[in-house]
Amino acid sequence: MEEKFKSGFVSMIGRTNVGKSTIINGLVGEKVAAVANKVQTTRTAIKAIVNREHSQIIFIDTPGIHKPKSKLSETMLDTAFTFIHDVDLVLFVIDATSKEIGRGDSRILEKIKEEKRKTILVLNKIDKVTQKEELLKLIDLYQKEYNFTAVVPISATKKENLEVLLDEIEKNLKEGPAYYDIDEYTDQTTRQLVEEIIREKALKLLEDEVPHGIYVETEKVKTRKTKEKQEIYDIDATIYCIRESHKGIIIGKGGSMLKKIGTYAREDLEEMLGTKVNLKIWVKVKEDWLNNDAIVKKFKLQ
Repeated sequence: MEEKFKSGFVSMIGRTNVGKSTIINGLVGEKVAAVANKVQTTRTAIKAIVNREHSQIIFIDTPGIHKPKSKLSETMLDTAFTFIHDVDLVLFVIDATSKEIGRGDSRILEKIKEEKRKTILVLNKIDKVTQKEELLKLIDLYQKEYNFTAVVPISATKKENLEVLLDEIEKNLKEGPAYYDIDEYTDQTTRQLVEEIIREKALKLLEDEVPHGIYVETEKVKTRKTKEKQEIYDIDATIYCIRESHKGIIIGKGGSMLKKIGTYAREDLEEMLGTKVNLKIWVKVKEDWLNNDAIVKKFKLQ
C-alpha cells in the first residue's frame, strides 16, 4: 500500500542557549538560523523546511525564553509563545545536562499544559552527559509533569539522533499537501538571511565585548554580471549598535574586526547563494534602539 504524504508546522521552543538554531540547521542541512552561544540569537520566528520522501516538515525556530528587559525582549517572548498555540506539533528543547526543571523551562511547561499541545521532549547536548542515570532522572522529572508524545535525546553539534527526531516528527503529523516547493528550505528572503548570517558572525567574533545590542539591516542586494560573464551579488549592509564605544570594538584596530566579520559572512553567503558575493558592511550607532517601536516592529510576528 502506498504511504500517504504528510505535512505540518512544528514549533521549536526552549530557553536561550539550548541549541534550537543548531538543531534547525542540522535538520535542514542549510544555514537558516543564526547560531551563537549567546542569549537572544534568534529574534524572530524563522521558518525552515525539511522535505522528505513522504513528508514536508515546516519548522519554526522561536526566540529563546528569557527574562524580558526591553521592548524587543517582550516582542520576542510574545513570538515564542504564539507558536505554541498555532502549530501541529511542539518540540520542547531542554539542556540534557540540567539537574532539575529551572524557572524558564517551568514557564514553557505551563504554556504547553495550557494549550494541551502534542509535544515531543528533545534533550539536546547528550554528548556532554557523563552519567546515563542522570539523563534518565531528568527524563523522569519531565514525564511526571506532562504526557509527552515522545522523548528524543540528541546532540545537535554531533548530529546524533537527528534522523530519529525527524522520523518521530513525521510519525506524528497528519496527511496533508506540501506547502512549499520541494527545492525550498526557508521562507526567509535573501535580505533576511544576509542579516542573520552577518549578525551570527558578529556575535561569535565579538564574544562578550559587545552585548546583544546590535542588529543588522541589509541596504542592497543586487545581482550583476562580471566582465567574464559570471554572476555576482553586490550586498550592502549596516551593523547598528547602541554606543559609540561598541562601534569602535566592532570595527576593531585598523578595521580588523569588521574585516573578519565580513570575510566569514561572505564565505557563508557564497556557499548559500552558490555564486560570488561582493559584501560591504558599515557600522553605525543608534542609541536605545531596543526600545524603539519602529525598529522593534521589524521583529514582530507577521
